[in-house]
Amino acid sequence: MDAGTISLWMLSALFTVIGLCGLIVPVIPGPILLLIGLVLAAWAEHFVFIGPIIITILTLLAILAHTLDFLAGAMGVNRFGASRKAAFGAAIGAVFGIFFGFIGMLLGPFIGALIGELTVSKNIQTAGLAGIGAWLGMMVGAAAKMAIGFSMVGIFIIARLL
Repeated sequence: MDAGTISLWMLSALFTVIGLCGLIVPVIPGPILLLIGLVLAAWAEHFVFIGPIIITILTLLAILAHTLDFLAGAMGVNRFGASRKAAFGAAIGAVFGIFFGFIGMLLGPFIGALIGELTVSKNIQTAGLAGIGAWLGMMVGAAAKMAIGFSMVGIFIIARLL
């Protein structure tokens, strides 16, 4: 193997690992980074095993995962009748939650939506529902993103072996 191929494999591994982490961590664009890692792996093998059809399928899946993650969060907040400030608060809470580990990532969107909704409505019940909606939306989006991300890896492996 030449230095260029080794570099491609190293970059592929890096992007794939970060992409897999991004399937769980909200602020890391996991599906897109995972796609980049898989395309780099295909490139390292000169696209002998993974061709344009598989790359197109993986690209569409990455776009779908990213879109579903975003829509699930928005729909979760809207489903419970929350305001735009609650949705914005949930997004900010998700970002700040990362700094507090796994518990922060779970509670950040809830707390952010709660605070955001309290700036609009002083009703704690409405704010609590906004927080629950944000949390449920984030969980559904994360589950969909993880399922699609692991499907991308599975498709790549199967295509590589066939």
